[in-house]
Amino acid sequence: MQLEVSDEFPLDEVKAIKEKPAEGVYLYGCFIEGCRWDWDEHKLIPSRPKELYTDLPMFNFVPTPDRVKKKGTYDCPLYKVLTRKGVLLTTGHSTNFVMMLELPTDQDPDMWTRAGVAAILALKT
Repeated sequence: MQLEVSDEFPLDEVKAIKEKPAEGVYLYGCFIEGCRWDWDEHKLIPSRPKELYTDLPMFNFVPTPDRVKKKGTYDCPLYKVLTRKGVLLTTGHSTNFVMMLELPTDQDPDMWTRAGVAAILALKT
């Protein structure tokens, strides 16, 4: 699955989009904890002081056979809710974990891992 960031749409206009993409599926309404999205540079940057959660742009997930992971990305875990825990399934995944998002960054991805950066679908449970 190829993740395309569609941050040319302001968040207030995203909800007005009624047409489906030519390929794939849109995802919007996510938040990120531990850093923020730079809407001008189209990448992750450090958070502002006292800013816990910020909006992520809309994504377009496009099915891509034999996809190669892009360099300069952080594998950001996406969770359903803030707690980041859930019941462990027999598959070895938590019921709260959704997937990894490959988000562009010019920093070492380990920096974001140490900062505990994660994307969240819902801030309230």
